[in-house]
Amino acid sequence: MDGRAMTNTASFAHVPVVVLVEAGDAQRAQIRDALHPFYRVVEYRDCNAAFYGLMAAGREPVAAVVVDEKSLPRGGFDFVRDVRREPALRGLPVVFTAKGRKGAEAARQGGADRFLLKPYRRSQLLSAVAALVNRAALRRWEALPPAPRAALLGTAGVFAAIDKAGGGGHIAYAEVSGACAAVVDAVVGGGYRAILDGVKEHDDYSYAHSLRVSTLLSLLGHAVGLGQEDMRTLASGGLLHDVGKLDIPLEVLNKPGRLDDAEFAVMRGHVPASVARLAMSGVPRSVVAMAAEHHEKLDGSGYPKGLKGAQISELARLVAIVDVFGALTDRRVYKAPMAAAAALGVMADAMGGHLDQGYLRLFREVLLDSEADAPASA
Repeated sequence: MDGRAMTNTASFAHVPVVVLVEAGDAQRAQIRDALHPFYRVVEYRDCNAAFYGLMAAGREPVAAVVVDEKSLPRGGFDFVRDVRREPALRGLPVVFTAKGRKGAEAARQGGADRFLLKPYRRSQLLSAVAALVNRAALRRWEALPPAPRAALLGTAGVFAAIDKAGGGGHIAYAEVSGACAAVVDAVVGGGYRAILDGVKEHDDYSYAHSLRVSTLLSLLGHAVGLGQEDMRTLASGGLLHDVGKLDIPLEVLNKPGRLDDAEFAVMRGHVPASVARLAMSGVPRSVVAMAAEHHEKLDGSGYPKGLKGAQISELARLVAIVDVFGALTDRRVYKAPMAAAAALGVMADAMGGHLDQGYLRLFREVLLDSEADAPASA
């Protein structure tokens, strides 16, 4: 199909757009299916149509273009050259796919940002696109005020190092705490919204969710009068509370529908995985407890241990509230974010036996007061 219209929909307006230029119908379908759970894919088999489609896209942001060397009618090399010569498209991230290294190297010299040698794995494609999306986000972060800029860049760096080390890798808690000091500084200085707005641009849900939790926990801690050292511990616990999810397959982590029993067992496994990794890294007990208990519920229906009432630590109760709030209001590939007030209403009405309602009322006051005091944003 040549050039499905780049139209916004209410449900998926927040999902990054990837333009796919591939002549082969079967190959295009395969690449589309690999990208579709995470991006809105606009497909072309013709380079000329893709070029004019990009020029006509207007204000709709395009996260990346994936183009094959044999795209019709002139081939992907000429397409990349034309994109780099056009001022309106010059900075557009391009992933080039080619059969041999000679073609891939020629594409790189011609202006492609990344290249993939065919046949490539699905994970390689997703990693290449995500890297370009995140590179653009990091560039935009550089223009932010010092505290939120340091918070975003610092936490993204330590989170990437944790992810790269894998499930058995040591976590350098001193580096985590140092990065979270910048989160605390931003919150104390009134710059927490810049963190929340900035992290929306990052193409790693686990990181984005964890930093949102870290930031909102810091905001709550600041409101109740915690000192900066305690706020840093709270922020660090928020950043690390879901670290075990880094090893969950993306197909499970980002599944749009209800998880089946086997998938839910895999998802629940992130809690013991988080605890094991944090404990072997010498992370403070309070931070380990936040990871261990944030899915426990006051009525005993939570997991992994079915703790009840006073058995659940105070810090874990705070994390549970912010974690649920984040899940409801996060941007996901398969749903639009819920408004803050609506999410808080659901948490109060439908989760009364699960969450500490006293802390929830406090969180609501802090969050909505902060929202009311903040300048309107586009």
